[in-house]
Parts: sequence; C-alpha cells; structure tokens
Amino acid sequence: MDAVAEHSQDPTSDPGATVHGRLAGQLGELARSLQGETDFEATLATIVGAALDLIPGASDASISVVEARRTIRSHAPSSELPAVIDRLQEQHGEGPCLDAVWEQRIVRVPDLRHEPRWPIFAPAAAAAGASAMLCFQLYVEDDNLGALNVYGAETGVFDAESEEIGLLVAAHAAVAFADAKRISNLLEAVRTRDLIGQAKGILMERFKITDHQAFLILATASSKTNIKLRDVAEQLTTTGLLPGQS
Repeated sequence: MDAVAEHSQDPTSDPGATVHGRLAGQLGELARSLQGETDFEATLATIVGAALDLIPGASDASISVVEARRTIRSHAPSSELPAVIDRLQEQHGEGPCLDAVWEQRIVRVPDLRHEPRWPIFAPAAAAAGASAMLCFQLYVEDDNLGALNVYGAETGVFDAESEEIGLLVAAHAAVAFADAKRISNLLEAVRTRDLIGQAKGILMERFKITDHQAFLILATASSKTNIKLRDVAEQLTTTGLLPGQS
C-alpha cells in the first residue's frame, strides 16, 4: 500500500473525525461526572456547565422545569438572564418551553427580535437581553416538562452543529436528570419520614400516648390548618409547638 493510501485512511488526517473523536471523549467525561453526582442541584449544574462547554454559540444556559404547562422553575442558571427569561414565559403564558417543546425535541430561536411564534414573549425577552435560544426537551410527564435552555450572545449563532451536539448533551442530561430526580425524591421521602417520626416522639413523650395517637394529632393539626403534614412535623420539632399554639 502506498503512502497516499495510508495517509487517506489515517483518521487524524480528517479534521471532522478529530472533532467527533474529541466530542465523544468530552461526552464520555460528562457521563462519568454525572454518575459521580448524588446531589440533584449539583447534577443540574454539571449539565449546564457541559452545555456551555460543548454547544457552539452557547453563552448562557439553564434547566427549566415546567409544571402544569404554566409554572416555570429555573435550575442552575449560569447567569441572571435565564431566570429572567423563564419568568417572562410564565408571566406571558407563552414561549419555547411552554409551547413548542411539547411537540418537538428541539426548538431553535435564531433572533428573538423577529420571532413571530411568541408575539408577546419574544420582544420582552429581547429587551431583557436575550438574542437567540435553543431549547432541548429532557422529559415530558403529563403536563410537566423538563428542558435544557441555551442562550446565544448574538442572533444567528446557533446552527445545525449546535443542534446536533446539543441533542447529544441533552440525551446524556435526560438520563442523569431522571436519576437525580428519583434519588432526590427518595431522599426527601426519607427525610420526611424521619421528621414525622421525631415529631411523633415528642408528642408521645409529652403526653404519654401511643405512636398511632401521636400521628393522629399531627394529621388533625395538618387538616385543620391546611398545612402539609411534613411542615407540621417540622414546626413541632423546631419550635416545640403545633400550628396555632403559642
């Protein structure tokens, strides 16, 4: 085989292959980083950081959780801008996270100054400092949505490569998000169980009653005050008082 043929089969001679090889390595490192995270917010911050590092044109990013197609919660925003944009979507009831993402895995917004899909939100977002956006769907559960939002400092900065790499990041992020959310819910359930147990112990010691009787007192206090049982238990363990007592 001659030198020309050998050179043509050398992957390092193909800039595209080099770029894709580097991306594969970076995504592998992202996967390992996400596996090592056990804290929910830390996992989201890792995802946002990876989006900024890997997606061409990205200058800001965040993860938005939309509840009941209306309420939007911003997680791990890289600056104040993503949180502001989420508030505008919630305020005006329209925007990429509230509308199109339910039907599409990705929504590209090249120029918010000239965006007809959201006639109220888009001008407000542009005035707030947003120029371009990419939204990647992470999950959809009934009327709830998780999305990775990426912002460009200038209009037209996102292209097909940005979308392609963003989808790869979002695919890794979706799995990590689901795992972190599951772990977070389990940990919260354990904390709630322990908190209620402590509150029952206080009542059992104070009034010399049974475990079941102590729980009924907590449940009754929760029902009468319209305060969650967990919050009733937390107030008792923190202050020694049930809601309404002084």
